[in-house]
Amino acid sequence: MQTVLITGCSSGFGLEIARYFLARDWNVVATMRTPRADVLPPSDRLRVLALDVTDPESIRHAVEAAGPIDVLVNNAGFGVAAPSELTPLATVREVFETNTFGTIALTQAVLPQFRQRRAGVVVNVTSSVTLKALPLIAAYSASKAAVNAYTESTAVELAPFGVRVCLVLPGRSSESRFRDNAQRHGLEHEAYADLVKEVLARFADTSSPATHAQDVAEAVWRAATDPSSPMRIPAGADAEAWMAEAH
Repeated sequence: MQTVLITGCSSGFGLEIARYFLARDWNVVATMRTPRADVLPPSDRLRVLALDVTDPESIRHAVEAAGPIDVLVNNAGFGVAAPSELTPLATVREVFETNTFGTIALTQAVLPQFRQRRAGVVVNVTSSVTLKALPLIAAYSASKAAVNAYTESTAVELAPFGVRVCLVLPGRSSESRFRDNAQRHGLEHEAYADLVKEVLARFADTSSPATHAQDVAEAVWRAATDPSSPMRIPAGADAEAWMAEAH
């Protein structure tokens, strides 16, 4: 029986990914900053661990407690909605610490066991906003685009060891807590009032294609279990359309 470690499982995509793997008889190590076992169905194949991907000690403890794993899913992250000029640098650094450096740090902590076993899969969940320029999310997009580049380079390095490193790129999701949890800065500035109004209306539009949490879980499952899958997998109808446009 194989084991997957997933970050950011308290809600949204991470929670659905954990449920998806549990339903397919995998051992699941679901990690969260504040562990809550009640958000997942009870199972003797489930362990819920505390993990703050910005804290080296927390990473060390979680990886040790998890033991051998077969798949790592880097899903933890958060967003920021702000005009670029009004985004505090401290906020930009915070976004990169979680979305980018947290992903890199946890991957580095797990790769030695994969390399030594000459087997294992890393799935990094980024975003389809890295495929298309969108306003008010420059810091978020940059943090995810950095993970894309990191993933592509790392995949080349580890291929000789039989280790796969993949990307899943979700689209816009009304089910995700991105909009509710994103930090906001400068959205009331008069210079950006029209742009903010336009972007918020776009987010509120439910008639256009969107991504469901199930789409992301299915894409992660494909990346984790299908060696013939492409390195970049879009998740959701909108993400698929944007990837087609990018090519």
